[in-house]
Amino acid sequence: MGGCVSHKKNKRYLGVVLFHLSLGCTVSIANAANEQFNDALAAANSGNLTRLDQDAIAMQNDVLGYYPEYFKLNTNLALQPASSIIQFAQKYPNSAMAEKLAADYVEEKVKETNYADAQPVLSYITNPDNAENCAIAQVRAKSGDPLVFAEYKDLWLSTNNNMPDSCMGLNRMMSSSPLMTTEDKQQRLWTQLRAGQIGLAASTAQSLGLNVSIAQLTQIQTNPLGYLWSAPKANDTDYAYLIFALGRLADSDLTAGLTAANRAAEGVPPAVQKYLYRTVAYIGGTTVLKNNFNRIVLNYFDASYGIPFSAEEAEIYARQAIRFGAWDSLIRAISVMGVTQQQESRWQYWLARADEQQADKSYKKQASTLYSDLANNGDDYYNLLAQEKIGQKYNRVDQAEPSADDMQRVNQDINFNRAFALRTIAAPASYANREWNWAVRQAYLKKDDGLLLAAAQKAANMAWYDRAIYAAERTVSRHNYNLRYLTPHQNAVVLHSGNVGLDPAWAYGLMRQESRFVANARSNVGAGGLMQIMPNTAKLVARQMGETYNPAALSDMNTNVRYGTYYLSMIQGQLNGNAVLATAGYNAGPNRALRWQPTDQPIAADQYVESIPLDETRNYVKNVMTNTIHYGAILGQGQQYISKWMKIIPLRSSSE
Repeated sequence: MGGCVSHKKNKRYLGVVLFHLSLGCTVSIANAANEQFNDALAAANSGNLTRLDQDAIAMQNDVLGYYPEYFKLNTNLALQPASSIIQFAQKYPNSAMAEKLAADYVEEKVKETNYADAQPVLSYITNPDNAENCAIAQVRAKSGDPLVFAEYKDLWLSTNNNMPDSCMGLNRMMSSSPLMTTEDKQQRLWTQLRAGQIGLAASTAQSLGLNVSIAQLTQIQTNPLGYLWSAPKANDTDYAYLIFALGRLADSDLTAGLTAANRAAEGVPPAVQKYLYRTVAYIGGTTVLKNNFNRIVLNYFDASYGIPFSAEEAEIYARQAIRFGAWDSLIRAISVMGVTQQQESRWQYWLARADEQQADKSYKKQASTLYSDLANNGDDYYNLLAQEKIGQKYNRVDQAEPSADDMQRVNQDINFNRAFALRTIAAPASYANREWNWAVRQAYLKKDDGLLLAAAQKAANMAWYDRAIYAAERTVSRHNYNLRYLTPHQNAVVLHSGNVGLDPAWAYGLMRQESRFVANARSNVGAGGLMQIMPNTAKLVARQMGETYNPAALSDMNTNVRYGTYYLSMIQGQLNGNAVLATAGYNAGPNRALRWQPTDQPIAADQYVESIPLDETRNYVKNVMTNTIHYGAILGQGQQYISKWMKIIPLRSSSE
């Protein structure tokens, strides 16, 4: 190998390494590139700008060569002139870190209320997240864009207490804008009072000329029932205190709040009366974990119909209507949503479900049209439900393959090359995933399915399963379902599923949702491995199986799959053998899944799923059911139908 040179300690750029690899030489990428990238990262973390300058020279021809420059600019980012950010973005156009640098810069400048410096950088941000969007909106508003506030009306009415600072700032900007009408501000005030947001409500009231006192709100909060017994009802300020008091009472004692609502609503204007009912209905609909389901909550939502709903309120109204099969109420709930919200596939599906229950044939015809549109527009959860409604079975196993040219192009694509290089050198996952997601986005925007399939195939070959799935899911017209629904560790999954009587399609469906096949995945609550098993769950399973619990064993793929499938089978047996209940129980705990069962009459599985009161679990069950259908097809089980898995949800036993 006369042309080979050892680079074991040489900090030469990755291009040299790739050249020697092409000659068949054995070289260590980790020592030629990892050392440089990690040196630059360490220098950035310690603020060593001199070292970053050295790394920038050493890495200038490297596929990862822009990182030292990025790290240096990102040091004291707020102190950088806008021209430096723009220069970087122009030097490295359409790159992940140019996008991130620009977005972070705008956020920093907005924190300083320095909108002038942020303005010229906006055009370099093409894929902002929620916080960045709010920062951009503030800059747009300051530049006189009159459309901004209309676009963010739902955000302005949101009562989410975990909103990013940039979104809180946008809300404050909207509050002081003359573009927001008196009606807009009154709706915001009432939602804030309903949510118990004392400071925000007092500020909004002031913008309406109302003297709503923080001290009085605080005093009411200590004894809301006592206040309601003798509450004055003479003016808008009194009505504000009344809404707040009823909301605080319902929040601490829903039964008392539901009982007090009628008395509170006596002798007040119709709009105020309706919002009093809205207040207890919303709180009842969002505290199901504590208070269980209550039909009176839906009655009060119905009583509140006729005044504007926020997006949050409309969704909770709809979910309560779904739970109780109140189809007229559901139609009303969907009718008060904004156009964008209404067009979501979930509400199109539920509108069809409500329409088909009507006696009028025109409604049934509309339901059929909605189902057909959904059935032919994808194969996610609601598409699969709609397909079955019109009698279609599912057996789609598209296997479009990337061409040799596609594979060559992915090897030449700078964005994918950065991602693969970072993965190869075991850089922090946050960098590798960011580059990968950016590369996928660029290919998706160009509808370059061949490039996406090639990237997914290459990632799958190197066991980078989660990113392979991420790319394969985003093809537009050429699809490969073997890549979208990968089946790693198939021998173990089939064996251990079969040992406990589980369909391996379900085990795979759950595993894909839990970990995307990242074997060392760890959740923020301590769950680990392919099937994300909690330590206490593992101890229980080990005891049930007559084994000694060993925490280290959970990191073993085989043990993790064996314990996960055993636990899923165990809770399925506890929950009427029902797959939907067991899936919900795997995520939220079997006791919760049981508590959410109906007590008056059985309900359809889709109603149960849609009314699950935890967002995470509700979406989890939908995704697992969808995955399971696809895996049934992938594993060669023939035509699939989602009702096979989504059986009627039986009554909860009176003894439970």
